[in-house]
Amino acid sequence: YWEDVRMYYHSVENGLNAPQTEVYKHEMPGGQYSNLQQQAKAVGLGEKWDEIKEVYHDVNMMFGDIVKVTPSSKVVGDMALFMVQNGLSEQDIYEQGDNLSFPESVVTFFQGELGQPVGGFPEKLQKIILKGRPVYTERPGAFAKPVDFEAVKQELAEKIGYQPKHEEVLSYLMYPQVFLDYRKAYEQFADVKVLDTPTFFNGMRLGETINVELEKGKILIIRLDEIGEADIEGNRTLFFNLNGQRREIVVKDNSIISSVQTKRKAEPTNKEQIGASMSGSVLEILVHKGDRVAKGQTLMVTEAMKMETSVEARFAGVVEHVYVTAGEPIQSGDLLIEIKEK
Repeated sequence: YWEDVRMYYHSVENGLNAPQTEVYKHEMPGGQYSNLQQQAKAVGLGEKWDEIKEVYHDVNMMFGDIVKVTPSSKVVGDMALFMVQNGLSEQDIYEQGDNLSFPESVVTFFQGELGQPVGGFPEKLQKIILKGRPVYTERPGAFAKPVDFEAVKQELAEKIGYQPKHEEVLSYLMYPQVFLDYRKAYEQFADVKVLDTPTFFNGMRLGETINVELEKGKILIIRLDEIGEADIEGNRTLFFNLNGQRREIVVKDNSIISSVQTKRKAEPTNKEQIGASMSGSVLEILVHKGDRVAKGQTLMVTEAMKMETSVEARFAGVVEHVYVTAGEPIQSGDLLIEIKEK
C-alpha cells in the first residue's frame, strides 16, 4: 500500500530513500531534517542544504553538543540558517557577535527557558548572545503560571467566532498563531481532507472528473469545464460542473508574476543602518522615529518560517527613520531602520 501511494507525496519528500551515514556527522533528528530543509527552501537557501548540514554540526559543537530534541534541535537549526544566510563562521560569531541580532529561539535557549544543558552553557558564547539579558537557572516550568482554561476559551471564541472544543483550546495554547492560521485556511477552503491526494497537491486538470465523498452516501461528482483568462489582478474564473449543475469560482493565479517594487538595501559599511538578516516578514515594530534607544534595546521583531529574530540597537542613539511596517514582507538585506549614534 505505502509503496503505491508514496509517489503521490514525491514533491514533499526530503530526498532520503534509504539510511544515510552522514547522520553520524550532523546528528540531526529525522523530524528536524525535513523541517529544516523546508525552512531553508522557504528563505532561499535550498541550494545550500549541504552547507547547512555542516554548519548544523558546527553550531551543535558551539552550543556544547546538546541533546537535540524538540525544541532544542530547532534552536540549532535556526542558528545554522542564520549563519549560512549571513555568511558567518564560528569565528565571526565570536568577533562580531556584539553587533548581531540572533534568532529569538537562540536567545531564549541561552537564557535557560528550555532548561539547563548537561555541563552548562558555554559562558563566552552565552555572554555574546544574551548581551546582558537575564539568565534563568531554575526549571522553567516552576515559574509557569496556571492556565485559566475558561478565560482562554472565551478569548479564542472571540477570535474564531464560535465556542471552541477543548482540544481546540489546547491547540491554541500550545501553538496560538498556527491554530489561528489553520482556522483561517479552514474558513477559506473548508474540509480539504475529503479531496484525494493528487487533487489536493496538484489541483484538477481541464476536463477531469473527480468524486468527493462529503459523508457516507453523499458524493459530489465534480468536473472542471473551463479556465478563464486572467484579469489585471491575476484572478481567473473557473467553471465547474457539480452533479450536473454549472458552478463558477474566482481564484488567484499565483503563477502570474506582478511587478514588485525593489526595496532599499542596508549599506553593510554603514553601522547606523540595520538590514534584515533573513527573508520573511516584520512581526512587530517597537520604536518610532525620534525615539531614544539604548544599546541592545529591541527595535523590532522579524519572522522567517516561524523563526523570530529580535532586531537590536548596536549602540545608544536616536531612531532616524523606520523603513518598514508591521506585517510587511522583507528580503534579506532590506533596510529596516536607521539609528543615529548619540
